[in-house]
Amino acid sequence: MKKIPTILIAAAAAVAAFFLLTAGKKDDDGVITLYGNVDIRQVDMSFRVPGTLKEMFFEEGERVQKGDLLAALDDEDYRRTYEKSLAEIKRCEAQLREAVSLLETNLPLCKQKISSERSCISYANARDEAAAAVEAAKSAGRYEKNQLEYTKIYAPADGIVSSRIQEPGATVSAGQPVYTVTKTEPLWIRVYLPEPKLGRVDYGSKAVIVTDGIDPATGERKHYRGHVGYISPVAEFTPKTVQTEELRTDLVYRLNIYVDDADRFLKQGMPTTVKIYAEHAEKSDDGEKLH
Repeated sequence: MKKIPTILIAAAAAVAAFFLLTAGKKDDDGVITLYGNVDIRQVDMSFRVPGTLKEMFFEEGERVQKGDLLAALDDEDYRRTYEKSLAEIKRCEAQLREAVSLLETNLPLCKQKISSERSCISYANARDEAAAAVEAAKSAGRYEKNQLEYTKIYAPADGIVSSRIQEPGATVSAGQPVYTVTKTEPLWIRVYLPEPKLGRVDYGSKAVIVTDGIDPATGERKHYRGHVGYISPVAEFTPKTVQTEELRTDLVYRLNIYVDDADRFLKQGMPTTVKIYAEHAEKSDDGEKLH
């Protein structure tokens, strides 16, 4: 058996050492690779008053714009109560006009001591009580007007109807969801950064987000531009659901990578690969987060 030359052994050892060293420095090119999922804000839409659901104007999957009327309750009882409050305001205002007129008519008599002091005080008190009644009636009217307006719910922002929970004819209580609306922006990727790399990332650090979905225009995986918009001030242990090459017992910091050019292909919970350009961190003018 031939002996392997010493120089070959040394060369092999050098190559092995090179690969070992470079394998542990895969982020030294200024790019940190992390894995996370798309997060989108969702809003449960509900009425502020109870009632019978009369109309629902959108189906699941339909897009809505801020201010769109989503649903309405049967408002007959609320409208009737509001109209009664308006009538009560008019009645109280009429009483106030009468009390003011009576006081103004008798005021000269009071000054001339023709009317008794007790009568003069009575006229003034009647005027004050009538004025207070008008204010109380107006306050009640504002309340009833709000109650009537609460029989309708409107889209709080642009978004997509992700759940149509109730149907017309259902009796719903105040605060009971009837729709869930998923906002179309902002969209961000929730990732977790190992503690040793925290100093290499800052607010505004640029990032590229890659999804598993194929872009039909290019036939390749879809890429999006993003930036670091949030860095948690508190460390935590790596969540079990997160893919990471580090040990799951390592301390990590949660980052939100906001997507700058989001489109309709990004969905809640979609897995992504995030590459953060650690050497090109940018701050806003005041040094705070950009989003």
